[in-house]
Amino acid sequence: MTKTVVLGAGIVGRAAAWDLDRRGHDVTVTDADAATARRVGEELSLPWLELDVTDSDAVAPVLAGADSVVSAVPYLFGMRVAETALRSGCHYFDFGGNPTIVKQQLELHGAARDAGVAIVPDCGLAPGYANVLAAGLIAKAGDSVVDDVQIRVGVLPQKPLGTLEYQLAFYAGGLINEYAEPCEVIHNRVASTVEPLTRIEEFKWNGLGTLEAFSTAGGTSTMCQEYEGRVTRLEYKTIRYPGHGRIFAAMREIGLFDTADRSFGSSIVAPRRVLVDLLTDHLPSAEPDRTLVSVAVSAPGFSAEQRIDDTDDGRFSSLARMTAFPTTALCDLVVRGVVDFRGSAAMHSVAPAAELTAELAEVGIAVENRSSASPE
Repeated sequence: MTKTVVLGAGIVGRAAAWDLDRRGHDVTVTDADAATARRVGEELSLPWLELDVTDSDAVAPVLAGADSVVSAVPYLFGMRVAETALRSGCHYFDFGGNPTIVKQQLELHGAARDAGVAIVPDCGLAPGYANVLAAGLIAKAGDSVVDDVQIRVGVLPQKPLGTLEYQLAFYAGGLINEYAEPCEVIHNRVASTVEPLTRIEEFKWNGLGTLEAFSTAGGTSTMCQEYEGRVTRLEYKTIRYPGHGRIFAAMREIGLFDTADRSFGSSIVAPRRVLVDLLTDHLPSAEPDRTLVSVAVSAPGFSAEQRIDDTDDGRFSSLARMTAFPTTALCDLVVRGVVDFRGSAAMHSVAPAAELTAELAEVGIAVENRSSASPE
């Protein structure tokens, strides 16, 4: 039986552990907080461990006995855990989202290939499955230059909440990172960047009316470097209820995203730290959610869009489902040898779209094909 370790037993790690167990893996749940690891382990009837990923000496023996590891800990620890997995001869999958960390992980390609393991960052939703769908449509467009690739993704409360009409779906620091860092795009076949929280557009969705979408960081994964010269225009935007983007843009303009310490009376603190703490304390969370995905690709003689509209299933939030299940599906495909990849690459460069989509249909994640045409 395949032995898989799940690092982090939060909302995504919990869903990952459940799905890996469903797939027949021998799963161990871990978390730095013993109470959290125990709660999730006992809920799912799985063995659990208290494990702090900042202690590589403690992590190494746990991974040495495993075939694969799914890391659901913050991206700051991604490189450290990936290196430990590599030394342990263990396949590694994480949810990425930070281009600097992912670039470092991709530099492990040669060593991972030689060791016979897969190091796959940027799994999950976006970056992750949305990019897999985009890569699949680009491949279907044929060998010609692709005119346009548009990726739109958002996780929204089913009922708008508060002035921001938003609930905290994951770590607030990760949210602000997406809203603060340069956004990678392709413009006129050249990879470049645009400012976050800009290029706001209206976005229509059946049943929700007019939403908005705006540029955020991390969602293109490594696609801009890989498709530069082949794709004329490629961009990723986050979907929110109208007005959300401008509110956070104002916060950014007045310095609330700054990471440098400042004096406030007798205290010295970074504004971003205060903002993250306040968002964590005051934004609602854990209400029923809804994930929207739109991936549209056009090329000469070809036009296609794929959409996903996923909701909380009562056991797991939609965010947890859409983040964990693409990752666990790919992990299973790799360890079973269905996907024969060794080395380090982002999810969309490893996972075949058709196979991954078929795997996700088993857990109720459905892709709607809205339009298509054959390439000339």
